[in-house]
Amino acid sequence: MIEKSRKRKKILIWTGGIILILVLGISLTSKYFANKFKPLIKAQIKELVLRSTDSLYHIEFSAIRINLLTANASLTEVKVIPDTQVFKKLTALKKAPNNIYYVELEKLGIRNFHLFRLLRHRKLNISQLRLDNPNVVMINKQFDFNEDKQPRPNQSPYDYISAYLKEFRIHTIDFNNVRFKYINNNKAKPEIDSVKNLNIRLKDYLIDPHSATDKNRLYLLKDVKINLNNYTFATPDSLYRLNLNQLDFSAASGKLNIKSFSLIPRYDEMRFGQILGYAKDRYEIQMSDISLDGINLPLYILKQELFAREMNIANGSVAVFNNNSLAKRNTEKIGRYPHQLLQKVEAKLNISKLNLSNVNISYSEFDRDSRQKGTISFENTSGSFSNVTNTPKYKSLNPFMTASLTSYLMGKGKLDVNFKFDLNAKDGAFSYSGVLGPMEGRSLNRITRPLGMVEVKSGTVKKLEFLIDANDRKASGLMKFQYNDLSVNLLKREEGESRLVRQGWMSFLANAIILNPNNPDSSGILITAAIHEERKKNGSFFAFIWRSLLQGIKHSVGVTEAKQQKIKTQIARFGQMKIDREARQARREKRRLLRKKAEALRKK
Repeated sequence: MIEKSRKRKKILIWTGGIILILVLGISLTSKYFANKFKPLIKAQIKELVLRSTDSLYHIEFSAIRINLLTANASLTEVKVIPDTQVFKKLTALKKAPNNIYYVELEKLGIRNFHLFRLLRHRKLNISQLRLDNPNVVMINKQFDFNEDKQPRPNQSPYDYISAYLKEFRIHTIDFNNVRFKYINNNKAKPEIDSVKNLNIRLKDYLIDPHSATDKNRLYLLKDVKINLNNYTFATPDSLYRLNLNQLDFSAASGKLNIKSFSLIPRYDEMRFGQILGYAKDRYEIQMSDISLDGINLPLYILKQELFAREMNIANGSVAVFNNNSLAKRNTEKIGRYPHQLLQKVEAKLNISKLNLSNVNISYSEFDRDSRQKGTISFENTSGSFSNVTNTPKYKSLNPFMTASLTSYLMGKGKLDVNFKFDLNAKDGAFSYSGVLGPMEGRSLNRITRPLGMVEVKSGTVKKLEFLIDANDRKASGLMKFQYNDLSVNLLKREEGESRLVRQGWMSFLANAIILNPNNPDSSGILITAAIHEERKKNGSFFAFIWRSLLQGIKHSVGVTEAKQQKIKTQIARFGQMKIDREARQARREKRRLLRKKAEALRKK
């Protein structure tokens, strides 16, 4: 028994020793051959880059490490540099690309380069290239000869490698934590943008006899995936901070998803204008879900044109605020409607359809007279925009951007509204129409009290219809406003008071003389209101639409210029009657005092 145990122990020792010797031998042999082949591999890598890029790029690195056992390797202090002289020659031959790249990184990792497949089949297959913390500079220069160019090489790179390789494939190329700089060289002065924390994965890069003509490949790749986390950008005027969280894009599907987007003002509502020293619209935007489908990545890479079949925006809010108590800046806002601003965007943009879902939109003003903020809100807004573009090609096919939206005014009344924007109109022409359904009139007090100093005491909106044509200078149209039992209180702010108080006599006159309590009236006659609103040169798009509709509402309920003049005359008459009465009272009091004085003198 003891003898058997000793024999088993000897066998284990010998086996372990043999395995150890084999491992050491293989390791030393691997290291020997790795060192021996390093110069050859280094030369082949450089040759491969030159040949596969038609000598446009060359690669530099300080050292190479190879482990034949694990089939892994790494390059340190790597630079991929374009040859400017070759680029000039390619430009002269009309073969140059629109973009050239400079890449620099500390280490490039090569995982599993399948040595036996290379030796046996002359196929260089690499599982992964990993580039950590690279600096990438992309320089764009548009060339007419690249117009409508397909996302495939003019000449197959296989022609350059076929002498010594049957296939060159990289399954994944990972750029992690990229610092990316984009230089637009299409103007007299280059424009520079940059972004950090970018992650890019290139899938299945292949050079073989057929890959260059494969229509399912994009620049020899099966897919390009882009990820960006927690991107923050301060606007040039330092008034806003743009935050973007979790952007994901896949070129194969053409889909881009953004988890959340926000435009946050640096200052709160009241401080915003105070810092500037004048009244200016303050925007605050929050969006939870944004997606784009059908993005054409080759078009964007080639010409920086964003083309998407469909865009979806859901679950968010847009709030606009203006402090009307501050001085107005004389700067004109002519030419700054949404469709006009879209045409001024330098990058070409075309979104066939833009869908909104569950977006709350509000416009607020702080009034100089009431010293209060009034807000008109359009809640749970949903609908779509069509032909969102500034690209001449698409505008020539259809020069109109349209929108069809459904919302809830003050969260109560259902509002269906349609816009039609003329993208080519030099005067900013657009039109809008809509129908507001039943709602309680007192719901409007959030805006009528602070901004109109009018409180709706009672009233029911039955239906409001409007159709308006507008441009940079004016809006004209027609409104039909049906309602019942309208009664209001006119308000004023007393000196030293923070609240608004009712003007009893004025309210009585307004209800008795000015307002139509019902429309149509008891005889069935419906008063329609013609709208003719002149736009203030420094007025915003939102304010212009609101004031145009407000004019129609005022005229529908009877607040016309003629009636306002009538009540002013009546007030002036009552005022004169009060003055005359007080004068008579003063004369009577004077006579009474004189009589009293005369009587006192007689008694003496």
